[in-house]
Amino acid sequence: MERVESLRARALEILSKLHALAPLLGRLAVGLVFMSTGWGKVHNVEKVTAFFTSLGIPAPHFQAILVGYSELLCGTGLVVGLLTRLATVPLMVSMIVALLTAKRPDIHGLFDLVACDEFTYLVVLAMIAILGPGAFSLDALLVRRLGWRRPNPAP
Repeated sequence: MERVESLRARALEILSKLHALAPLLGRLAVGLVFMSTGWGKVHNVEKVTAFFTSLGIPAPHFQAILVGYSELLCGTGLVVGLLTRLATVPLMVSMIVALLTAKRPDIHGLFDLVACDEFTYLVVLAMIAILGPGAFSLDALLVRRLGWRRPNPAP
């Protein structure tokens, strides 16, 4: 039993040193996806407008532009960790709208919902909004450079 406790302690020690990687990996995972989809939408606004029209989304041309640039710019913000928590908000709204419009016909219960990529992105975005960008971000660099105090984490 002593050996198991020793291995457990060692594993936890190693994982605690890697703690700062978790927010970075989450930001990169969703940020790169949104940069890519935003780029595609911005460069094919008419196709996105037609899709939004078929979904019954009001002002589809305006919404196509708004969503495309939101995904591109906020995705980039997530990747570099700049204005990270703010960047999650429009992306979460987009994912909620996607679930309520484009994905709604495919969702018949909880398991259908959690199987949607949009739901996964929504959850990761919520985690980033709550936990923050982490140490490897421009936000953290700005906080250090400006001498701002970081809020104390919850116990």
